[in-house]
Amino acid sequence: MALELVCGLNKLPCMQRFDALLKEWDLQQLQAATSNFRNPYSLMAPPFENPAVNLPKILEQGKVQMEFEHGTTTLGFKYKGGVILCADSRATSGQYIGSQSMKKIVELTNYMLGTLAGGAADCVYWDRVLTRECRLHELRYRKRMSVDAAARIMCNISTEYKGMGLVMGMMLAGCDDEGCKLIYVDSEGMRSQGSVFSVGSGSTYALGVLDTGYRWDLTDEEAYDLARRAIYHATSKDAYSGGIVRLYHINDKGWKNICNTDCNDLHEIFCKESVNHETHPNMPCTSRAWIEQKLRQDYVQDQVAAVTMEKVLS
Repeated sequence: MALELVCGLNKLPCMQRFDALLKEWDLQQLQAATSNFRNPYSLMAPPFENPAVNLPKILEQGKVQMEFEHGTTTLGFKYKGGVILCADSRATSGQYIGSQSMKKIVELTNYMLGTLAGGAADCVYWDRVLTRECRLHELRYRKRMSVDAAARIMCNISTEYKGMGLVMGMMLAGCDDEGCKLIYVDSEGMRSQGSVFSVGSGSTYALGVLDTGYRWDLTDEEAYDLARRAIYHATSKDAYSGGIVRLYHINDKGWKNICNTDCNDLHEIFCKESVNHETHPNMPCTSRAWIEQKLRQDYVQDQVAAVTMEKVLS
């Protein structure tokens, strides 16, 4: 056997084992499936031509449902003191709660954070790739990568894999030479810079609270309370959101993890505040005017229901 290896006779077709071709084919398939180990931007695509166009046709013909239900609530907003990011921690797979401790705010650098919304595997993988690129940029150029450059990288990735099942919606927040920035990027290749964003199945509830209490001249404590309150109200109404509310503050000195509070603890806090109407007069569910209006609406609905029931019984 050693002489065969030295002379190279083992490479002749007549000297190979009967399963040599099968092993070689398996090795090629393994290398193709793990090509992202060598190049993180190269993922194994569906094995047919033009997958972005043909994949939906094949799924429809084979009656395969690739779309999966997912939900979360993440938010971010800018104010005079920097940028606030807040998110829940519940990870779901359809109606099943997979985890209550998912970390949906990723620490990319000491001055930049990213949020996760959509497919957990997609978001976690590409956030790791972006973290790698940020670190390589610092080593090569001896300066931090800007938030705009990081957003362009994610936008290019989303455009490259558009239509191939990538489900991702993330916010990138950080401070660079141009100041504090908040940018939204999704799997459709969209990139938008703004002051207030909320992403996920509970975003409509969170935006309702943000629209009521947001203003540019918030103090730090007011900003923290507004973010926690918005996520709490989203988790109380959206079944796909819940767990721990994580709050981060970003300014020109870097990011800081302010708190990680369980939703049950926030429920106890905000329920006590609802008794004292003057605690936060401009917040929903705590102001006297909001509560009185809600009570009037409930009274009218009860009266209508009672009259309808009487007509049915008569």
